Amino acid sequence: MTVANNEYPKASNATLIGASITYVAGLFLLLSFASPYWIESYPEMFSSFKHMGLWEYCFDRFRFPSYQFDKLFHGCHYVFSQEYYVIREWILPGWLMSVQAFVTLALIFSFATQIVLACVIVRWPLRLVLQYEWTFVTISFTMLIISNVFLFLAVAIFGGNCYRRDWLLYPSFNVLSWSYAFAVIACILFGVAGILLYLESRKLYELRSEARNLVGQMQHSQPEHALHQLRNQLQQQRSIGWNA
Repeated sequence: MTVANNEYPKASNATLIGASITYVAGLFLLLSFASPYWIESYPEMFSSFKHMGLWEYCFDRFRFPSYQFDKLFHGCHYVFSQEYYVIREWILPGWLMSVQAFVTLALIFSFATQIVLACVIVRWPLRLVLQYEWTFVTISFTMLIISNVFLFLAVAIFGGNCYRRDWLLYPSFNVLSWSYAFAVIACILFGVAGILLYLESRKLYELRSEARNLVGQMQHSQPEHALHQLRNQLQQQRSIGWNA
């Protein structure tokens, strides 16, 4: 096995396909994380609420009923901006903050999985990857499943609470939008990639067990072979002595 001639085992097709699906799912998750279109109002309703994401709300001359001053909220602003300070408790309920946390954790674990899979595919560092490939793939599978669980919780919590009447006014005017759909697609793709990586980790574990058993058999057979050679040498020396 030489590095110069690339004469070393390459990553399997299952690992390549699983990593590719993971990268595509990570792109969908990143777009969902950053875009402000988790839910939006129907254009025909001319609602003062336009659309929102995990980190941004967009209003069109919105008047919050519980605010004692006559203030209109207009335009798109960051949820933690000074503009939304007086209504932050309303636009950021506890369940939405849990969605933010779960999606953020899913993005972090997804990014870490992509880094590990990239090392496995490009075989860097070579000796370490070849020696512990099963461990790297298992770690990737584990982090991907954790990311998938977090993302599933996020889309489930948001989908179950986005039409609450104590959150956005007139919830029947609103509809789930493409940012939420991207999160659902990413969740499905993470599940598919997780299955492929799990099957590959089992395959690598079996190969690793077979290699260890083979090494063990060779180690046990070496003393007997050496003893047999020693006996042959002693017999040859005795026969030479007798002939002399």
